[in-house]
Amino acid sequence: MAASNQKEATKAAKLARLPINDHGVPSCFVETHGVITSTMNDLPGYRIVKVLGAIFGITVRTRNWGADIGAWLKSSIGGEVSMVTNLMYTSRSEALERLVGECMQRGGNAIIALRFDQGEIQAFSQVCAYGTAVIVEKIDERSDIVSHGAI
Repeated sequence: MAASNQKEATKAAKLARLPINDHGVPSCFVETHGVITSTMNDLPGYRIVKVLGAIFGITVRTRNWGADIGAWLKSSIGGEVSMVTNLMYTSRSEALERLVGECMQRGGNAIIALRFDQGEIQAFSQVCAYGTAVIVEKIDERSDIVSHGAI
């Protein structure tokens, strides 16, 4: 039974263009194009030079009725509902990609205080990624020289 769920997750993740790890589970890696993302309010080894403001990325997705029926049947016997798991991976990745895009549009090179919020309305799943866009510079602790530009 577990091998079947793993195959389903791998197939669904490939269709959603999600990276797959060695165990056939979708990966949460999102290409950030060099933008540092952190849930912390600061970045060790970096100095915040300028705060660009609050940013967010939102996506609203829905499953098809066939997936809903399959999820309902799966929930009656227990275990992970891989269709819903893949929906959440895809939604979070898309919201994070949009958040990074907002940061880059403002000229930022980092996002601090990154958070996710999720909600559902009927068959729709909404995910919002939000944080603070900033410009940071790397601190060279050996010589107290601050490097400007790309990280």
